[in-house]
Amino acid sequence: MAIVVNKPLPEFEANATNGVKVTNTSHIGRVVVLYFYPKDNTPGCTTEALQFRDKFDEFVAAGATVFGVSRDNMRSHEDFKSKLELQFELIA
Repeated sequence: MAIVVNKPLPEFEANATNGVKVTNTSHIGRVVVLYFYPKDNTPGCTTEALQFRDKFDEFVAAGATVFGVSRDNMRSHEDFKSKLELQFELIA
């Protein structure tokens, strides 16, 4: 999959962990990293989430906000986030 930079987001509204609501306009003017993954608690997705977790301070230092996105429900996301000690929110 190609990395896309500076592409406007389509209009959307979604719930994220910790009661955060994310929209296409909620982060205007800020750098946002959205990474998409198929499913919480699978080997490949866990490895990917851990890589974002381990590099989180570098993203913050660069002024970026990180969000993980999958089709899982909020309960699954909250459990996954807690289990892996992720510092960023997961969007359902």
